[in-house]
Amino acid sequence: MTLAPTRPEAIRADVDLSRSALESVTAELAATAPEYDRTGAVPRAGLEAAHRAGLLTATVGARHGGPGLGPVDTARILVALGEGDPSVALLAANNLAVHAAQAVNGHWPEAAYDDLLRHSAAGPALANSIRAEPELGAPARGGLPTTTARRTAEGWSVSGHKAYATGGAALAYHVVWVVTDEEVPRVGHLLVPADAPGITWIETWDHLGLRASNTHDVVYDDVLVPRDNFVEIPLTDGAYRDPAATAGPWSFGHPALYLGVARAARTAFAAYARQRVPTALGRPIATTERIQSVAGEIEAQIAQAETLLYGSLLRLEHGADPREVEAQLSVVKVQIGRSVIAAVNAAVAALGNPALTRANPLERHLRDVLCVRIHPPQEDSALVAAGRRILGEQ
Repeated sequence: MTLAPTRPEAIRADVDLSRSALESVTAELAATAPEYDRTGAVPRAGLEAAHRAGLLTATVGARHGGPGLGPVDTARILVALGEGDPSVALLAANNLAVHAAQAVNGHWPEAAYDDLLRHSAAGPALANSIRAEPELGAPARGGLPTTTARRTAEGWSVSGHKAYATGGAALAYHVVWVVTDEEVPRVGHLLVPADAPGITWIETWDHLGLRASNTHDVVYDDVLVPRDNFVEIPLTDGAYRDPAATAGPWSFGHPALYLGVARAARTAFAAYARQRVPTALGRPIATTERIQSVAGEIEAQIAQAETLLYGSLLRLEHGADPREVEAQLSVVKVQIGRSVIAAVNAAVAALGNPALTRANPLERHLRDVLCVRIHPPQEDSALVAAGRRILGEQ
């Protein structure tokens, strides 16, 4: 991928967020999601559908010709994508977060970002932060990377082994968490074009859920990038603080997509209940109070998750004290995760064996929704941090 100083083709500046438009994209993704879940292949048809709708570049800043959508509208997009295919939604969420960060901070060098935008105008061109390492685990729990950026005459050479690199070979740019080999080491992210020589993918992703997300390991062996492609993480109180250790408005893309999974499970539950007519009953189980009560429980959990998601973001959008709201965002994410899992669990528990059969979409929705727990800040970390804040023990 050659970095070009010329301005890219125009990014779509208009995104149709009407209910009908989003439902159309959801349906298109849902049509191919079962097959991609079965094969684990990159969900290219779903990515193409999201690209045609302008959803993969919805957070590109206005100064770059993009829509510049904020967290609330981004959450709406990711709920719709998650309802159709959560693997596509995860790739989109990570990509939208990269563009949103650039819109706010402008930390990418112009040549690299123009290159990403030019490819994004032509088709799905994904970027994602590549952070976890096999030995270190999740960076949000502390520690520094072993992946090293070494200064060269032309720029930087990066070497190291990363794990859980979502997007796999579908990525156009890797935002790689590194430590420099300088006399006073610095920690930051190195912007690496995905087709740079020296990148090797190891297909390690064989997961319960989000099977088409291609969250494989990747090895960098003396990969050369321009000097301007290093973005340092600022020191806070003399130390590097991992930005994923606490939730912020832009980190709500992940819980949003799993809310979409819960909505898909609700639809699957209702369809099955209307069609299932046991011989002894002689009518659809949807007509029984037992199933109606379960449907109500599913709806209650989804309503709670939606209220927490949009309510928190709207409070910030409409002028609430950011310190007050953001202090609670990590535990809000925990509660959203609990609610969406509870919604899908209720559907599966009520239907029994049929819900755990591969032919029933609820089996896939259950596997996918459980993955909400893996995104930082994870439940134990969020609860401990909140408890220390309340007790004054930090």
